[in-house]
Amino acid sequence: MTSHLPGPAAYSRRSFFDHLGHGVQGAALAALLSQDVFGSDLSSRGEARGSSRGADLTPKQPHFEPKARAVIQLFMNGGPSQMDLFDPKKELDKNHGKSWFGKIAGEVESPNAAGALTRSWFKFRQHGECGMWVSEALPHIATCVDDLALIRSMQTTNLTHEPALFKIHSGQELPGLPAFGAWVAYGLGTENQNLPAYVVLDDPKGLPVNHTQSWQSGYLPPVFQGTRFRSTGSPVLNLTRDFDEPDAVTALERDLFMRLNRRHRDRRSHQPDLDARIASYELAARMQLSATEALELSGETQSTLDMYGIGSEPTDSYGRRCLYARRLVERGVRFIQLFIDFQIWDNHTDLATGLKSACERTDKPIAGLIQDLKARGLLDSTLLVWGGEFGRLPIAQLPADKDARKAGRDHNKNAMVTWMAGGGVKGGVTYGSTDELGFAAADDKVTVADWHATILHLLGLDYEKLDYPRNGLKERLTGVNHSRIIRGILA
Repeated sequence: MTSHLPGPAAYSRRSFFDHLGHGVQGAALAALLSQDVFGSDLSSRGEARGSSRGADLTPKQPHFEPKARAVIQLFMNGGPSQMDLFDPKKELDKNHGKSWFGKIAGEVESPNAAGALTRSWFKFRQHGECGMWVSEALPHIATCVDDLALIRSMQTTNLTHEPALFKIHSGQELPGLPAFGAWVAYGLGTENQNLPAYVVLDDPKGLPVNHTQSWQSGYLPPVFQGTRFRSTGSPVLNLTRDFDEPDAVTALERDLFMRLNRRHRDRRSHQPDLDARIASYELAARMQLSATEALELSGETQSTLDMYGIGSEPTDSYGRRCLYARRLVERGVRFIQLFIDFQIWDNHTDLATGLKSACERTDKPIAGLIQDLKARGLLDSTLLVWGGEFGRLPIAQLPADKDARKAGRDHNKNAMVTWMAGGGVKGGVTYGSTDELGFAAADDKVTVADWHATILHLLGLDYEKLDYPRNGLKERLTGVNHSRIIRGILA
């Protein structure tokens, strides 16, 4: 075969791609390169130079012995209502229908729709040996309470979705910052070099309200960004070849690309982020087999599928993603996020039906995940985290026709509920409390920074030492404000 490449004297990376670009392979590669160049934060070039952790996904030593080696975050987009799920309030029952708006007027996002104090639409009872209170809306999670550390006293700083989402996912109310999972990938790398360290299982019905910003890498190198895995079809778009080609030819092409990329990098030592780009391309090649196998459920037993609610509605989609999360943990993925479409927990009106629907889609799959991890001996090393971006108010929010039967609850930044289970956490514990109406955290208040610091601690990372040099500063997930570990929930 006669080569059409330029001779050694004229050889350059650009000329090679000019010639390659005439074929289908060139088109595919050009698409990958354009996504990388235009989709990454080029303003961070050179920042990794001073980093003690490096811009790659090789396994890194934690600061101290970890209790958990992986995190599964079950994010409930929209803000679940704490007093309708995990925090029953007798005073709401007693004072149902009484006006209370004047006391919290400045804490209501939609004052024109504010109604009176409103009792829960759901009945509560105690469950498990620990006697934890759980609403009838979550019958499956109620069977797992002896494995949960319930935090009733968490609060945040903004009652609007987008800044509250930025806060819970990146530590501040600003866009463009590294997501929590990106920090974990940066701090620990991954045990499986054939899969990403940070995987996102978003809902096929739609993205969260702030779209992909919940799993971005921000000013961290792009290799730490969350990788979306689809729950139907090919797990990652453009991962497999769309034309027939012998495997040996593909292997030769990859080897050539790798050598060209490394030569390009060696000539540009002033651009250290090239290592991250090369690592991303090489990971994409290795993922062709590993990602497909990780999300292949044909080998799972029918009893396992039934436990997650797979094959029946309304649990099939979320159940599949919960089972994928377990399979990814088994394969060494470090941080996995599950999202639901848009914000189904944002029950401003019709809370009785809306919250029930959200529970019906997620309750059984989450309980199945807890039970499955426990049965396989994985729960002790896997940290599960459940919660949304804020809570809800104890007063009603009325629809335009003022029909109380269709009432919901407005946003509440002063009190929200979350729970953890698994790696390093005590089971059957209820931590903190809210006031008598559930409006604000009262005892053992927990901030978002405390929550982040505690999860990092369980992974063996010191939140004060996990930093990244940027513009002369050492950036941290928890920022510069004082944070603390929530020791009351630690095993």
